Amino acid sequence: MPKHPYVSRFFVNSDARRDKLIYDLPESWWSRPYEYEWCTHFVSAHDVVLDAACGISHPLKFYLTGVCEEVHACDMDARIVSKDAIMAEISCDIGEEAAWQVQARRTTRLHLAQADLTALPYENEYFDIVFCISVLEHLPLVELYRALGEFHRILNDEGLLILTFEYPTVNLQLMNGLLLEVGFQYWGETDFELPADAVRTEAWGGLNCFRAVLKKQQV
Repeated sequence: MPKHPYVSRFFVNSDARRDKLIYDLPESWWSRPYEYEWCTHFVSAHDVVLDAACGISHPLKFYLTGVCEEVHACDMDARIVSKDAIMAEISCDIGEEAAWQVQARRTTRLHLAQADLTALPYENEYFDIVFCISVLEHLPLVELYRALGEFHRILNDEGLLILTFEYPTVNLQLMNGLLLEVGFQYWGETDFELPADAVRTEAWGGLNCFRAVLKKQQV
């Protein structure tokens, strides 16, 4: 199984993982240690990035503020615009120590917004990187198509779209067709075969996690 971060494929058990991102990740977040470790390979100090549908207590947005020039994070949950509400959710969901660890981070580069993925409040071609981590499997088909279109609109011509989603909840063939239709192409190698050592949870009938790196199609 190729290890280069630009390969779009299923996560496997031998992949590097990060059990702490700001705080210790809950064991129930079965795919996040692999997803977050992988995400760290794409960011640099000059990037303007978006954590799309970031969740309230999830730490990626806070990690990015320590690396990138400008960080935006959005979620449909109205609590996303209240730092007090975010800290309360982290305390409840993860623990008080986790909330303290997040609160100790410098977050002046973090811009929070309540937003629907189908109508993002950002300018055209604004971002260098858009992350959308284990979200798209929750969207109906029409909303999924619109969200991908919005990602295409807000990414600059050299930007990267970094996706993960659960399988088989997401039909890979259907997803590939939608990505191509809205104007994306895979960046690097692709491997759509499900390997025997794929990262897996037996919850919800059994799930694996696919990762994808995309850029705008070159005209």
